[in-house]
Amino acid sequence: MIDFHNQENRSTYSTREADFTWVNRIKDICDIKGKNVLDIGCGGGIYTKALAKMGASAVTGLDFSEQILSSAIENCKDIPNIDFEFGNALDTKLDAGQYDLILERAVIHHIHDLKSCFQEMFRLLKSNGLCIIQDRTPEDCLLKGSNTHIRGYFFEKYPSLMKKETSRRYSSEDVCSTLQDIGFKHIKEYKLWEIRKIYEDVNQLAADLLKRTGRSILHELTDHQLEELVQFIVGEFAYAENERIIEKDRWTIWTAIK
Repeated sequence: MIDFHNQENRSTYSTREADFTWVNRIKDICDIKGKNVLDIGCGGGIYTKALAKMGASAVTGLDFSEQILSSAIENCKDIPNIDFEFGNALDTKLDAGQYDLILERAVIHHIHDLKSCFQEMFRLLKSNGLCIIQDRTPEDCLLKGSNTHIRGYFFEKYPSLMKKETSRRYSSEDVCSTLQDIGFKHIKEYKLWEIRKIYEDVNQLAADLLKRTGRSILHELTDHQLEELVQFIVGEFAYAENERIIEKDRWTIWTAIK
């Protein structure tokens, strides 16, 4: 998979803004205003910045990659109520009971010890604090490819990627039962079709795919395989090669209260 510590990958998760589809969904779920928020696995600070703009009183972004954190610091340099910490999601070294809300977006599929991960969130939250976990279940990943769900074409072209993708994904049942075992209450699940990016045409999409930008699963492919995948996807859009493409990803969001 992608080497998050590599200097060449430092900006792979900081080159876009959080989409309004995500912002509006989070606003529907909870009120960010005035909250002390922790963004675990903040990457390039895309969602750290969004949380601050949504009215959080303070946001701390935490990541285990110093290279990516340097990109996040640059990305958020103009926002005064954001700070960053270097740390591990399983053992952050942060003080207990200080956060009103914790976000873990696209993190748990990198975690082998889900119980320890959720125990650390529980420790860090204030009483009645809220955790928001966002990731893809196996079912989210393997939806059929379409003119909006580009990811589905990856697995149509290379079925061998399916096992790799689903083996690192937790089912909703696993997430909910682990949260419950830790002591979280009022566990809820939501689905989100989040706009990933808008492309003016298929050629712009192809260029983005070839860069593997923000798509860790594509690092499983050789350069030649990636070129063949892009050709396959371009072929799927032959009927509308000059039309705008709105790419969306299907996510599952879980919330729980300490």
